[in-house]
Amino acid sequence: QVQLAESGGGLVQPGGSLRLSCSASGSFFSIATMGWYRQAPGSQRELVAVDDGYGTTNYGESVKGRFTISRDKPKTTVYLQMDSLKPEDTAVYYCHADGVLLMHQGPSAYWGQGTQVIVSS
Repeated sequence: QVQLAESGGGLVQPGGSLRLSCSASGSFFSIATMGWYRQAPGSQRELVAVDDGYGTTNYGESVKGRFTISRDKPKTTVYLQMDSLKPEDTAVYYCHADGVLLMHQGPSAYWGQGTQVIVSS
């Protein structure tokens, strides 16, 4: 199994910055794609950013140019640097990982518990 531990959420003023972290732990062979999704009250969960672990990243349209996703070298931790934050970025941010438990198995999806980000003056 893969456990995902998120940190870094909080309250920030518009225009400010936050950095989210998510570390994978447990018993697994490898972690493939890792990324972030968010869900605001009354809205569906949406893509923020993903990193496939091979240098390819993908961002949601609303965060392009403001957010940056990165991975550590073991590829078990993913970061989300959020700059120029706007009130509409307020949401619960969820870490996602595709974990491969055993060699030659396909990946399974895992989710973190979520971390709240509030952008408000």
